[in-house]
Amino acid sequence: MSQTAESLIVMEESDGEFQSVNPWTGEVITRYRGHTDEEVREKIRRADAAFQEWREVTFDKRSELMNRVADLLIERRDDLARTITLEMGKPITESRAEIEKCAWACRFYAENAEDFLADELIETEASESFVSYDPTGVIFAIMPWNFPFWQVFRFAAPALMAGNVGLLKHASGVYGCAIQIEKLFRDAGYPDAAFQALIMGHDKTEMIISHDAISGVMLTGSEGAGSTVGSLAGKHIKKSVLELGGSNAFIVLDDADLESAVDTAVAARMANAGQSCISGKRFIVTDGIYDRFLSSFTEAVKKIRTGDPLEDDTQFGPLARKELAEQLHQQVESSIEMGAELETGGSYKDSFYEPTILTNVRPGMAVFDEETFGPVAAVARVSDEDEAFDLANQSRYGLGVTVFSEDIDKALRYADRVGDGSYFINELVKSDPRLPFGGTRRSGYGRELSVEGIREFVNAKTVYIMENRE
Repeated sequence: MSQTAESLIVMEESDGEFQSVNPWTGEVITRYRGHTDEEVREKIRRADAAFQEWREVTFDKRSELMNRVADLLIERRDDLARTITLEMGKPITESRAEIEKCAWACRFYAENAEDFLADELIETEASESFVSYDPTGVIFAIMPWNFPFWQVFRFAAPALMAGNVGLLKHASGVYGCAIQIEKLFRDAGYPDAAFQALIMGHDKTEMIISHDAISGVMLTGSEGAGSTVGSLAGKHIKKSVLELGGSNAFIVLDDADLESAVDTAVAARMANAGQSCISGKRFIVTDGIYDRFLSSFTEAVKKIRTGDPLEDDTQFGPLARKELAEQLHQQVESSIEMGAELETGGSYKDSFYEPTILTNVRPGMAVFDEETFGPVAAVARVSDEDEAFDLANQSRYGLGVTVFSEDIDKALRYADRVGDGSYFINELVKSDPRLPFGGTRRSGYGRELSVEGIREFVNAKTVYIMENRE
């Protein structure tokens, strides 16, 4: 394979130009000219004007257009998926599935948004009192490269169905995806400025957040990015929702279905080459099943088919850029120096990092304490379920936990011990349009998806009517 890419991420040059690089071949895909400050301000102005029009559009019309976006996603699936794979390296089969999931989210909100935002009658002393849910304006979204369509659509579908409009600052490496997403909404019949992509560096972020037309900020990204953006939003008194990093525990108890647990563990850690905030990262296994789990897990990881991500039979491709592999390797090496043992993998070339398993992992090691954004499974052995949950809770993150056990009642009894945003029994942690998604602690705040997600950027307005008593 050719692995000459220094980096996928679009590099900002002194003249405000960007280029995206294929992480598999090292080839430059496209060059982009960044928007100037004045162009960004004009896009905000146009977005605000579009909001004044869009907020008056009926739910029936909004649903019609959102369903049309879903249709276009399916019609263009293969082309859109190819752009994802070329820009950030995930296997083409995963890219197609991502596009299909976006269409699902569009249809879900097209069908349910009106009910989610219907006036809520509240009985009080008034003749009538209720809560109405009104759109707030222009939502500024800062999105990552690892799921370049899905992350955007789980923001855009509810925001637009609520009557808001969107401005997208996508990760620089996936500007091709950003432009295609903008085109999807335009081709579906949305007002031209209802959803716009910004080609720019992060230096313009505060200029945008501080603008009077911006009513809310949504970010999916790293803990550091969340801290910066959350601070800026707070400084300018803007609502924000942050979905940040994670170090999900994947707990396997003695009574787990071994085959199902192993299959799910491989998918939870190795999908998208491990580049997911909700990947299972810390595998905590009780003593009675540990040896059998580790043997089967290691065998399954060794069988993963690596190769050109554009080929249908490839299961595992490169990381998005070389520096991610280098950073991951530092975490692995430092953990080994502290006593972790390498079961398989542990090496890399350019952007490609081998599927890796480390054992004898404990708190204090980088692969336990930090988020590992790549295909490294950190495995810890514990004596019983109480120790398993105690160890799982030793994390500053709080996105989700997976528990494998055939005793569902027992697994449910431990749910209250977990303070994360999700608790999945016999399944990997995943997002679903029907369920709220988000984290606690250093994994962020606020919720996406479901009714909770669409209500994050609306005004829950009390309406109180007292009729004349004369």
